[in-house]
Amino acid sequence: MQRFLDLADFNRDQVADLVALARRLQEHPEPQALAGKILGLLFMNPSLRTLSSFQAGMMRLGGSSFVVTPGQGTWQVETRTGAVMNAGAAEHVREAIPVLASYCDALGIRSFAEGKDLASDIAETQFQLMASLCDKPFVNMESAMNHPCQSLADWKTMDDLGVPRQGRFVLSWVYHPRALPLAVPAATVHMAAQRGMEVVVLRPEGYSLPEPVMAKARAAAAASGGTVTETSDRAAALAGAHVLYAKEWGSPLAYGDAEAETKLRDPLKDWCVRDDWFARARSDCHFMHCLPVRRNVAVADEVLDGPRSRVIQEAANRMVVQMAVLYRLLKG
Repeated sequence: MQRFLDLADFNRDQVADLVALARRLQEHPEPQALAGKILGLLFMNPSLRTLSSFQAGMMRLGGSSFVVTPGQGTWQVETRTGAVMNAGAAEHVREAIPVLASYCDALGIRSFAEGKDLASDIAETQFQLMASLCDKPFVNMESAMNHPCQSLADWKTMDDLGVPRQGRFVLSWVYHPRALPLAVPAATVHMAAQRGMEVVVLRPEGYSLPEPVMAKARAAAAASGGTVTETSDRAAALAGAHVLYAKEWGSPLAYGDAEAETKLRDPLKDWCVRDDWFARARSDCHFMHCLPVRRNVAVADEVLDGPRSRVIQEAANRMVVQMAVLYRLLKG
């Protein structure tokens, strides 16, 4: 394995093999497996779990890492092709990424969507450029439309919990004061479909995921024996659910238009997950969210602090599955 960009690059058995490796490393540590190896981490956007879990995971395998956050102790970095660099950025990714890659054995990059041009973000235009500039093993730490490390952790979390491969998985839109990127919902709907689940995307009108995202998920479901549907009917969606996965995202209909987005979302503040959402779900239905989460805006305290919540377990699994990814990239 040389690249970890998208779970869609692997079949279900290969993903299951990564999860099994993560569990093995969790139960039987190999503290010298990557001794002498260096991981470079380029964060174009903020992070808590991704940054700390990659550093901790690399250390637990005996390696080391360095972190670059442009503008914080380093030059600002330009990502646009053909840019006239007469403003704040002094460095371009065309030089910065090959230089960073020369200092390490593997490189991870986190770079969110621009949030202006939906077609460009779906095509991962900027991220694909950056990936092409790295000649070392490479990890997607979240791009415009993908977050494979989070999805791999979510897969392991459901395996740990004994959630059936054919179980009912509800990905629900929840309220946030502003539009958030599509990366996690896009990765999540594909992951659950690839796992073979009965996937329901629950969202209000105007918040359907883009058709290319849904088409990719439907193709994964067809290959795995799962299904993918969508609805705005909360009670019907959650009937018999094994998992409720909450996530905030912006409307594709108002993409890049803050005023239109505000008008769409302002009436939807009741899309905050509370205990009564689970009335028709299974008694053992699990609650998941990738974090960070705005308490009592997207999810109520009673759910986050309640017995259904698995958000801390998900976050802990980030480090474990990323150790498996790094092990495959750097040790084989």
